[in-house]
Amino acid sequence: MARDAWYKDMNFYQIWIRSFKDGNGDGIGDLMGVYEKLDYIKSLGMDGIWFSPIYASPNEDFGYDISDYYSIHPDYGTMDDFDKVLQAAHAKGLKIIMDLVINHTSDKHPWFIESCKGKDNPYHDYYIWRPSRKKNKRPNNWDSLFEGKAWEYNTQTGEYYLHLFSKGQPDLNHANPKVREEIKKIMRFWLDKGVDGFREDVITFISKPDTFVNDYKMPAVKGLFEYSFGPHLLEYLTEYRQVALEYDCFLLGETPIMAPNRALSLIAEGEGQVLDMMFHFQHMQADCFMTDFIQRPFRLKKMKRAFSTWQNALEGKAWNTLYLENHDHSRIISRYGDEFYHTESGKMLAAMYLLQKGTAFVYQGQEIGMTNVYLENIEDYRDIQLKNAFEIGRKLIGRVKALEYARKSSRGSARTPVHWNNERNAGFTEGTPWFDVNPNYAKINIADQMQNTNSLWHFYRKLLAYRKKPVIRYGTYTEMNPKDRKIYMYERKYENTSVLVICSFSKLSRKYKLPSSYHEGSSEIVFNNYETVSHDKLSPYQVLVIEKTTSV
Repeated sequence: MARDAWYKDMNFYQIWIRSFKDGNGDGIGDLMGVYEKLDYIKSLGMDGIWFSPIYASPNEDFGYDISDYYSIHPDYGTMDDFDKVLQAAHAKGLKIIMDLVINHTSDKHPWFIESCKGKDNPYHDYYIWRPSRKKNKRPNNWDSLFEGKAWEYNTQTGEYYLHLFSKGQPDLNHANPKVREEIKKIMRFWLDKGVDGFREDVITFISKPDTFVNDYKMPAVKGLFEYSFGPHLLEYLTEYRQVALEYDCFLLGETPIMAPNRALSLIAEGEGQVLDMMFHFQHMQADCFMTDFIQRPFRLKKMKRAFSTWQNALEGKAWNTLYLENHDHSRIISRYGDEFYHTESGKMLAAMYLLQKGTAFVYQGQEIGMTNVYLENIEDYRDIQLKNAFEIGRKLIGRVKALEYARKSSRGSARTPVHWNNERNAGFTEGTPWFDVNPNYAKINIADQMQNTNSLWHFYRKLLAYRKKPVIRYGTYTEMNPKDRKIYMYERKYENTSVLVICSFSKLSRKYKLPSSYHEGSSEIVFNNYETVSHDKLSPYQVLVIEKTTSV
């Protein structure tokens, strides 16, 4: 029962450390900056912190290319600094989970350096090497998600190595039992330190097919469906799960290209469960196709369908994760909300997802509604994934349109320094920031919003506290009017309490019909992002949360 309780009751705050808070004045966020802000995180209503990678890395993909799993990147501090943060966080009742990036390493990792020395090297089989199909031909036609084709030639070995992401991120060979033992050793190292779990990066990519055939089904990202749920995935995850069960920790998998029926094979509670929860992407594709760069107009029905499908499919079987922002997506108000109705749409979006069933995740800066940054040149975004997408887009739709798409979709917008106040560099650093500060920090910052009780920050704080109510923790979920293109309405019910959540996704006033049961008995409006309320019309981006109790 203890395992069941602790991770299901959590509100997590994600820290992408490079842009969170600079503690030593060098322009880069670090562990001492986190240490300084632990009380802030706790005051918001958080129960835990998820750290994006803070390990040693050449930063080709800002930490998702790890060169040493057992050390802290010097930009962020030392292992002693980490221990200090961990101990202080635990003292304040905050859990800590780490990013576990095990699909690939950096090409600067000692394993890969050794792997390149020859086929007889004991580390050669730590990675996926294949000879040329024909003279100067790659083993197959798969695409890399970040950089060109998925195979890169190595002159030392005369072979190609697989990299599903950048050339500097060679894929590990989990088919090698020695690699799996290395992974378990890494897990135990951090769990012995006292961390409380892992978020496992692109974990459903770790099992590759037994043979590498060409993919003629996909016009782009060739190979994606060949490796996204490989033949030995459950076998490998079962091994890693055994390590987790040795400790009171939990495993959260990032699972691209995932539908609920397949998800249940990984997260259904009981015998055979290999993950406690997962991050899927379906609700984040309401304004795009497969990748954020391929943009479409926002479609509320698509977003609602994704949320409802997962809520209903997992009910009584598995546990949901709830998120709208992270380090890999642009800012949600700029995507699903409206920058003109900044506070109104920010509050609506917050209530819309936080009052569903599951464990909540809030990304740094989301609590004040940080928005996208629109930089002049593609090079300014410092993102290898975006630059690759831009180059492909430039050839297909032209430079001007591709740059427009890039500005809207760039995950760089989630990586601008956090706005702590309206002073120089938004209070992030006394030095020169490593990346552009969004110019709107004078209007959107934490210090101002903490002082304003009607702010988005205080709205998040109240919502996060409200999530502790049994009806939100345990209640069923029922969507109403799923065909409505502008209003998202759902109900949570538990014992004698019902909560109705009504969200307008329109910049115009919209008529709506309040269910008759909420006209009767003991009904109370517990959240409203406007000062007034109408029982038949919603203001632009209005949210109403109505709680009703019935006599037993």
